[in-house]
Amino acid sequence: MKIIIIGCGKVGSTIAAELNSEGHEIVVIDTDEAAVSNLTNSLDLMGVTGNGATYETLQEAEVDNTDLIIAVTGSDELNLYACLLARSCGAKHTIARVRNPEYIKDVPRVKDTLGLSLAINPELVCAREMDRLLKFPGAIEIDTFAKGVVEIIKIIVPEDSFLANAKVSSTSELFKGKVRICTVERENETFIPNGDFTILPNDRISFLASPADATKILKKLGLLSGRSRSVVILGGSKTAFYLASFLIKSGVDVKIIEKSKERCEELAERLHDAVIINGNCMDLNLLNSEGVQHATGIVALMNNDEENILISLYLRKNSDAKIITKINNSSFGSIIDGLQLDSIINPKGLAGELIAEYVRSMQNTVGSNVETLYNISRHNDAEALEFRVREESKVTGIPLKDLNLKDDLQIACINRNGKIIRPSGADTIELHDTVIVVTKHRGLSDLKDILK
Repeated sequence: MKIIIIGCGKVGSTIAAELNSEGHEIVVIDTDEAAVSNLTNSLDLMGVTGNGATYETLQEAEVDNTDLIIAVTGSDELNLYACLLARSCGAKHTIARVRNPEYIKDVPRVKDTLGLSLAINPELVCAREMDRLLKFPGAIEIDTFAKGVVEIIKIIVPEDSFLANAKVSSTSELFKGKVRICTVERENETFIPNGDFTILPNDRISFLASPADATKILKKLGLLSGRSRSVVILGGSKTAFYLASFLIKSGVDVKIIEKSKERCEELAERLHDAVIINGNCMDLNLLNSEGVQHATGIVALMNNDEENILISLYLRKNSDAKIITKINNSSFGSIIDGLQLDSIINPKGLAGELIAEYVRSMQNTVGSNVETLYNISRHNDAEALEFRVREESKVTGIPLKDLNLKDDLQIACINRNGKIIRPSGADTIELHDTVIVVTKHRGLSDLKDILK
């Protein structure tokens, strides 16, 4: 597909990298010549310097031959206008980044008029993900498949857990066949385990289960003490506003600490049931006086990644709370791997994944293409992909034990008309199934790619 991305900031760059890796023809537009040059050189893309909300610039990018326009500049108004103009020039689909909480409520009213396919708000997406993690304090990552029917949940194996030093084959009996161990992360390596693999204390494991079964498993492991009932949010950003709104609706006590007095006043006007504190989130005396160490959930949402990391490390040693850390700079990945942080959220990465998922749905009309894809390893070396089987092929109707599957690959789940099958060698893949595959192989675009 040919895709034009307007805006070469953090969100635009992340989306460009995600879609470029999937083989799409990408053109980026920005008024900043240096930003365009840096992105085109690093990703080998086409670039246009100019205002993406003008006819002349869109024509230079050949908008009339474009399948999708993605407008992710820092201005909501410019993004919406660029999409409207692009549709009038012949673009087939448009996606706009809309961050203003007031606008996001009104977008559904004008979506058809604007010819808008999708409006995305990275801060809202981020807040929803954080809200989910606070509901499952023992989980450090949750990915949803099959329209919410199953989830892949990542945990750190407690040292005194019955999972510690257990073989993967024994987990079937322990979990009564309702859980599938998908990956094990140990030090700097990710494993897709077979039955003989031994799980060690402090391993990070990803397992697939239904939401109900996942709750039971986390409780059995001592990792579920109920959702966080008191949450402290460090930083008063848009993400903080959205997250606080979700938490308050669920009956959670919310306290926000923000150093800008003006922003505190804005939040106090809109969040009547939250406690708003004007102060420096890095002031340890303030945090202690506000009883942050006694909260059941803490979310670091300051604008500075380094401050988020440092305060999270401090609180990790001085609190039993579920701690979520926002990190925008993806290049910090190798640095934070060895740190004892609970859950890390990258808003730009979440937005990129959501848009990539929409693009996949646009092209999935035949075959058995990818509908959902998540990176499930902190080392970026393992993926979970959901395929929908739209036609018969050499992988359908044949027992899995007779398929010549690639190494480092596992068929984790088959969804057949809402019935979840945790497959054995005798099971088969059939037409209209959705199939979840966990693999260390990159670039799988069709279910047939699971074969050697």
